[in-house]
Amino acid sequence: MLARAKINLYLHVVGKRADGFHLLDSLIVFAETGDDIRVAKAADLSLTIDGPFGAGLETGTGNLVMRAALALRELTGTSQGAAIHLTKNLPLASGIGGGSADAAATLLALVELWQVKPERIALYKLAEKLGADVPVCLDGRPSFVGGIGEDLKPAGILPDTHVLLVNPLVETPTPAVFKARRGDFSAAARWSRAPATVCDLASYLTSRRNDLTDPAIIVAPVVADVLKAIAGTEECLLARLSGSGATCFGLYETAASAEHARRQVVAQYPEWWATSAPLAR
Repeated sequence: MLARAKINLYLHVVGKRADGFHLLDSLIVFAETGDDIRVAKAADLSLTIDGPFGAGLETGTGNLVMRAALALRELTGTSQGAAIHLTKNLPLASGIGGGSADAAATLLALVELWQVKPERIALYKLAEKLGADVPVCLDGRPSFVGGIGEDLKPAGILPDTHVLLVNPLVETPTPAVFKARRGDFSAAARWSRAPATVCDLASYLTSRRNDLTDPAIIVAPVVADVLKAIAGTEECLLARLSGSGATCFGLYETAASAEHARRQVVAQYPEWWATSAPLAR
């Protein structure tokens, strides 16, 4: 199961709950790249991890993948086990939903492996308890997301779009970014008519923003360099931060232009992580 990278095409902070959680309005999409989850039948639950960003990761109940598996087993009442293997290809704490996508992919893979049929509402409630981004990762479609992540509305089919993802390999923990945020709340900014072309999509997005960009730059000033590097690539239609960072993305019309942009960035900053991919539709 591919745990696709999550991208916030825009992210507005629209309020704050009494318990301290911020309320968001965001358009979330997924790239056809990410971590890999593999599951196989076993007597008990276990997790192994490899991949370029897998070193040192917890394999017990501190890992969201194991928590998802245990929660699904409890929800469905099954006693089955599974050998779960995670190949960690995405950087950590990077604003593209790596852990959340891993948890969602684990739920989907184990539902198939165990041949269980949890009620949809119950499964999404379980996902919500695991983390704010897990429900939308479980859904896997372009979605407008509200509340703290539990309010999902389909965004429809978006045009063929290709992205460049770049991370400077500096973590920007979400709590620290929100703590650095200043200023008023934004208004929700959903559109009623889907863009017809990638150029239309970029045009729609220019009147929206990611409200966490400035605080992310406070936490990790290199984010500003990443945005500048992406914006400076040929044929880039839009450069923006995803989530709380530090991953930034660029939008492009073709796979060739996105891959050319990746090579441009890597030539200038070989120490950064960068990949190009189409958006999932």
